Amino acid sequence: MNWMDRLNERAELMGRMLDTIGAMKGLPGGVQADVDMETAARRCMSCQETEKCRQWLEHHEDGAEAPLKDCANAILFESWLKV
Repeated sequence: MNWMDRLNERAELMGRMLDTIGAMKGLPGGVQADVDMETAARRCMSCQETEKCRQWLEHHEDGAEAPLKDCANAILFESWLKV
């Protein structure tokens, strides 16, 4: 998989995760949000658990209260749920 394909794949997974847990509604705004989103994207790009993520998302198509525990962004995404 080339770099651009991996970027697209990870962006899709991250977006699905945020939608699944309902965090899209709580995304913060401003400069800190930009920094946090860039950090999350970098973590996702280097993640080695994409298949586990994909399977988790398939099993939670109706939503979930929290992200996959093994998600490198779980703590950050959970913080967006509290907004």
